[in-house]
This record gives sequence, C-alpha cells and structure tokens, in this order.
Amino acid sequence: MTERKNTRKLPRLGLDALAINVPAEVQRIVEALRHAVTQRLRRQGVVVGISGGIDSSVVLALCARAFPPERVLGVLMPEVESSPESAALAQDLAKCLGVPTETVDLTRALEALGCYARRDEAIRRVFPQYSRGWKAKMVLPGSLLKEETLNVFSLTVVSPGGEQVSQRLPAPEFLQIMAASNLKQRTRMSTLYYQAEVRNFAVAGTANRDEFDLGFFVKYGDGGVDLFPILHLFKTQVFQLGEYLEVPREIQARSPTTDTYSAGSTQEEFFFRAPFGILDAIWAGMEQGASPASIGEALGLSEEQVDRVLKDILRKRKTTEYLRMPPISL
Repeated sequence: MTERKNTRKLPRLGLDALAINVPAEVQRIVEALRHAVTQRLRRQGVVVGISGGIDSSVVLALCARAFPPERVLGVLMPEVESSPESAALAQDLAKCLGVPTETVDLTRALEALGCYARRDEAIRRVFPQYSRGWKAKMVLPGSLLKEETLNVFSLTVVSPGGEQVSQRLPAPEFLQIMAASNLKQRTRMSTLYYQAEVRNFAVAGTANRDEFDLGFFVKYGDGGVDLFPILHLFKTQVFQLGEYLEVPREIQARSPTTDTYSAGSTQEEFFFRAPFGILDAIWAGMEQGASPASIGEALGLSEEQVDRVLKDILRKRKTTEYLRMPPISL
C-alpha cells in the first residue's frame, strides 16, 4: 500500500508572510485602474488627495502609470495645523511624476464649520489652561508589545514652552474632539469631489488594509471615494510598492502620521499600537492558521505578545464594523 504524503502547505511566517511579487502586482493594479475608471465609472481620469505620506504617494504613482499626466490630478489640502513638510513632499512627488497639482487651503472652511472652536471647547473642559499657542493630540496607551491595556484615548496638550501634560479623556470630550476633528477628513472629501466632478474624473482613495479593516478612517471622509487601489495591501506591502515605484526616499523614510492634530502624532501611537512590520506579520500568520507560539518564534516575540496583538486586531475589527457598512435600507 502506497503511503499518502502530507501535501498541506506550511504557512509562511514572519516578514516572509508579507512578501509579494511587486512588479506583477503593480501591473495588475495599473490595468485594473484603467478598466475601473474608464469602463465601470465612465470617467476620463483620476484625482488623488496627496499628503506626502507613503499611501497617497503610491496611489499617485500607480495612477501616473495608468493614465497620461493630463488625466491625473494631485490635490493638496493643507490647513493651518498641517505639517509644512507634508505639502513640500507631496509637491516634490508630483513633480517627479510629471503630474499636475491643485492646492486648496481648507483653513477658512474648517473655521466656518466650527472644527477648531468645537474641538478646543472640549479640550478646555479637560485642560482649562489650553489657549492660543498650545497644541494637542490624542493617543492610545503604549505599545501592545510591552503590556496589555484597553484602547482608551488620552488627551495630550503641549504648552508654548514645550511642557507636555496628558489625561485620560472622558467620553463626552472624546466624542466632541473626534467629531470636530473628523470635519477635516470630510472637508477633504468634498474638495476632492469638486476637483473630480469639474473634470469628469474619479476619486481614488488611499486607504490600505490596516486602515480599512481596523477602522482607521472617517466614514464619508477619507472613506468616501470611487475606488481603492491599495485596499487589499498591508501597510508593509504598500512600502514594498513604494520602493519599486521609486517613491522619494524622504517619503519612504517618513513615519506614517495622521497629520490631523496640531501636536502631531504617528499612526502607531494614535491607533495601531504596534510597528507595522510586526502587526502585519502577526495578522498574516493568523489568517494562515498559525499558532501564536509559532508566529512569535518567527518574529522573536513571546506567545503572550502575539496574543495581545491578535486580540487587538479582532477587537478593532468588531467595534469598527459599522464604518464599513453601507447605508441600511428600511
């Protein structure tokens, strides 16, 4: 009797789990972009909001491969609290790609909507001394690789002299700050659609898989687009595309940031709580059915550390499910 061999494919673990055939994937996305924009959406080109970050840079570079320069538009949307570095890097990228840009300053629109005033009103209920010249940001507890803590936001304010104070946010203040801050993303969405509609273009989103599946986006803000070219890719894989597409080194080396809060905060400290290389490798291992122990061994982490990250992934996916739901028809 012939012995039956076990042909079950062993999971790829660690950073190997995230490796993709980048040239083939770039070509696939470029072809899919052309088809989606011209055949399905019946539009003549594409608009991308660019911020000097890796995601929007990769999406713009993909669009520049899919269409002639005159059928791609990069839109910069600074406001008074934006990092000047963001605009400079975005302009450099567009110049390298030969793509035209439009710059729309959103400060006055956000002032009219009460974005800054409503947010600051809530901040002052926590820190009465907060006033002109101060900066603020919201952060989650430290890295999940160090300890397990709940995803409860704290507010950090920075005085003009550099003194930094933090305090856990009560629910009413948290909700008001978030609602006011989300006006930034929703105003950007409205701006992109004006720029797209006046040209009969489509709006390309810049969200990756980490952001969309874990809920790091604003519904009908940066989530309100016509198509998502990189939604299926982990952040780590977006960086792989960035290197292949020769995105400027300054952008590749830049820490991913929300560019939403005046004090500045990285995506890791604001939301994800683990380095993207670790987060993505653990997530990919989970999807292959690997045990926390085997994932940890491949990454040089303990089983407990891996388990913390896995639980956080599942928790965020569950609590942000409503963001990914289409409108409910009754």
